[in-house]
Amino acid sequence: MPISFDSALGVHDKALVLRSQRAELLASNMANSDTPGYKAKDIDFKSALANVQANVQAGNNTRMHTTHAKHIALPDINTSTQTMYRVPNQASLDGNTVDANLEKSAFAENALRYQASLSFLDGKFKGLKAALKGE
Repeated sequence: MPISFDSALGVHDKALVLRSQRAELLASNMANSDTPGYKAKDIDFKSALANVQANVQAGNNTRMHTTHAKHIALPDINTSTQTMYRVPNQASLDGNTVDANLEKSAFAENALRYQASLSFLDGKFKGLKAALKGE
């Protein structure tokens, strides 16, 4: 019976891609905390991950095609997420909706969860490697 990476790795490979996208959004928010009129953006991670999982289970993956035989194929992960604007706790006079403390906290939590997914994947790969060696 062949091993499926989707079943072997679980949700963690897809979570890494989404966490990376979220980190980019949060970093952009922090970089623009003093930009007049800038609207803070984020994704609903839970619903985005559920959407990716549903697409994988339904077989609706979008695969990028290579144009040369030596190109490296990218994984079959459809990570089209909907970016949402964050509702500010307190309105700013210049129209900026970034709360620097909230962004730093969200970024730190996202980074911690990214590391956790990396650790889980490392354990999964070690297990697969041991199984292939017959250990």
